[in-house]
Parts: sequence; C-alpha cells; structure tokens
Amino acid sequence: MPALVLLGAQWGDEGKGKATDLLGGSVDYVVRYQGGNNAGHTVVVGDQKYALHLLPSGILSPGCVPVIGNGVVIDPAVLFSELSALGERGVDTSKLLVSGNAHLITPYHTTMDKVTERFLGSRRIGTTGRGIGPAYADKINRVGIRVQDLYDESILTQKVEAALDFKNQLLAKLYNRRAIEAGRIVEELLKYAAELRPYVADTTLVLNRAVDEGKVVLFEGGQGTLLDIDHGTYPFVTSSNATAGGACTGSGVGPTKIDRVIGILKAYTTRVGSGPFPTELFDDDGEALRRIGGERGVTTGRDRRCGWFDAVIARYATRVNGLTDFFLTKLDVLTGWERVPVCVAYEIDGKRVEELPYNQSDFHHAKPVYEYLPGWSEDITKAKTFADLPKNAQGYVKALEEMSGAPISAIGVGPGRTETIEINSFI
Repeated sequence: MPALVLLGAQWGDEGKGKATDLLGGSVDYVVRYQGGNNAGHTVVVGDQKYALHLLPSGILSPGCVPVIGNGVVIDPAVLFSELSALGERGVDTSKLLVSGNAHLITPYHTTMDKVTERFLGSRRIGTTGRGIGPAYADKINRVGIRVQDLYDESILTQKVEAALDFKNQLLAKLYNRRAIEAGRIVEELLKYAAELRPYVADTTLVLNRAVDEGKVVLFEGGQGTLLDIDHGTYPFVTSSNATAGGACTGSGVGPTKIDRVIGILKAYTTRVGSGPFPTELFDDDGEALRRIGGERGVTTGRDRRCGWFDAVIARYATRVNGLTDFFLTKLDVLTGWERVPVCVAYEIDGKRVEELPYNQSDFHHAKPVYEYLPGWSEDITKAKTFADLPKNAQGYVKALEEMSGAPISAIGVGPGRTETIEINSFI
C-alpha cells in the first residue's frame, strides 16, 4: 500500500492527527495537501501533547519525511514559530520539505479576512481570521504569491503591488481602513527567504519518485469532508478541497497511484463555526460531550458545537471520497450513557430522507431521525482488541459500520498513541 489518503469524514476535528501519528512509524512521507494554519491536530505521544496547525503530523515520527504540498497556503511566520516550538522540545524538523509552488499568506490576507468578517456582521462565515480564504482567492484570481517568488525580488514586488492595487481601494473606500504599503510587505516576506530555502523542493517530483520506488506515502487532509469548498455545506466551508481529490491536485500525485482512502470519524459529531448541523445538541448531553471529549478547537480555541453521530453524513463522506476504511475515534467519550442516539435519516418537509440533500435550504431545515442503541458503562480505555470492548460498545461500532458504508479498521478508545484498537492493518 504505497500511497494512502487520510482525511476527515465530518466537519473536521475528528482526530486525524492521532491517526496519522499512529501510522507514522510505517510511513516514509506524510504530506499536507490543502488548507493552512486554520487546521489543527492534537497528537499525544507518551505524556507529551503536541498541537500542530500547519506542519504535517508525521513531523513527530523520526523516520518520516514531512511534506507541505503545493495545495497548502503557508503563513511563514506561523511555520517558523511552529518549527521553533518543536525544536525547543527536541523534535528534529530538518527533514521537512516545502513545495515551491505553495502559496503564501501575507499580512494583507489576514487583514482582509478580519475586516470582511466584521463587515458581514450576522452574515459572517465564521472563518478563523488567519487569511486562508483571501490567500486562496488570490491564487484563483492569479495574483497570489508563491514560495518560489521569494527568490526573485523583482517578481515578488510586482506581484505584491498588483495584489494591493485592488485591495487598497477596498480598504480605503469600503472598510475605511488605511492603505497597505507594498514595500513593507515585500520587506517582511523577504526576511523569510534565506531561512525557508533549505526546505524548498520540487515536492511533486520527490513524491512521485517515492511512490514509484514503493515507499509509503500518506496524504493528510486538514478540516473535513463537510468543509470542502465543492462538496461541503457551502458557504460555511473552508477555501480548499479537503476531500480525497484534493490529495492529487494538492500534491501532484495522480489518482491512479492512490491505493487506499481512510476516513476519520468521531463516534459523535462536532463542528466549529457557523453553518447547519442537524444533530447539534443544546442540552446537558451536548455539554457533557463537550466536557468529556475536551471539545475545544486546537487552532481557534473556540468551543466546538456537539451532537450525536450522523450516519447520513458518514454515508456521504464514503461516497464523495471513495472511502475504503474508517478510523473511529473517541469511542470512550460515549461511556456512561444508558442509550446512545444515532441519526439514521433526516425529516425534511414531513418526508424521510436518507441521503444528504444537495439543496442547501433542505439541509438547513433537516431534522434528525434517531435510532437508539444500548450504551455501556465499563471503562474501555484499556481495551486492546475488539473482543475486549463491552458487548454494547461492540454493537455500537458494528451499527455505525453498517450505516456508514465502509469497514471500521481502527477504533480510538483514548487520547494516547497506544489507546487504539487496530482491527485491520492500514498498511
């Protein structure tokens, strides 16, 4: 299995970091292929907890080469802050590779992100304010700044000036803000050039050669399926393709070289930011899930909205990603409920709907149809095999597998690296 994709099958925050790290000892390359520092992974190694925002989780595995692909947008200040923090904790970051075609987040992108959200008021999207969307917008509008531009000051200056021509008009005339000086932006970006150069590579070439040589390459998605710009709950989405297709466009490795696509599913559902969420809870159960699950965004610091498992979303994720397996996380959080509701369908205008509606108005008005599965009270954090789980916990996993449309190959029963039941090997 030389090439596999690992991605979120819900709205992000499913535990992708743990899953990636678990595979790290068997993987030669781990590739971030989309998103920016709006994504956050928490990885627990022994008694150490690491919060990663931009770097691939594989950076914590000594034998692994972490790669930031061309589909990622990079804030260089965040990148070097994260590298420095890991270095201070004894983590070797020297193997990191960064695509020269990856786009940069500049100070004017974060400015535009924040002023636009404030301007929208109650209609705001709920972005992280880190400049991700504006950087991707510039990429599509062909006025983006790429990593390779740092090594030609003339080109860099021309591109920054072109990007600011329109933005300064908006800032001054619509948002009543001071114009941004192009020279200051160029100067700030150039200060990262020398420090970044040792990491810059033709990552597309490197990764294709690695796959052809039989090396194991893991493509790590940020956010989740329902936040994908094309296949998510638009407009309450991120600005990139978090689904499996993004692994190809965001890395330059073709789809015929991908062997396996693994979806990460939380045993319940969470979401950060605005947008529809059919199973969201506003009661004591929702608060208990938030508290027990430690549901606070790694990057945003915001409390996550919590709800019961949504099988409609899981089936959708299986379909649009071509999922071959699931990694079910945080099963331990559900310990203690007498019975556990699972959303098996929606009710929309009095009709039962079992697939995700393509019409956003229908999805906004969808009401969950629940089935209730028997719960368990036994501690499952020490379970090493599926047979070690209580019968009701086993039943819950089997029900989710049947409803979701792909086999569950691993189960997270606690936050630690070793607190995982592996049913079928991913590699």
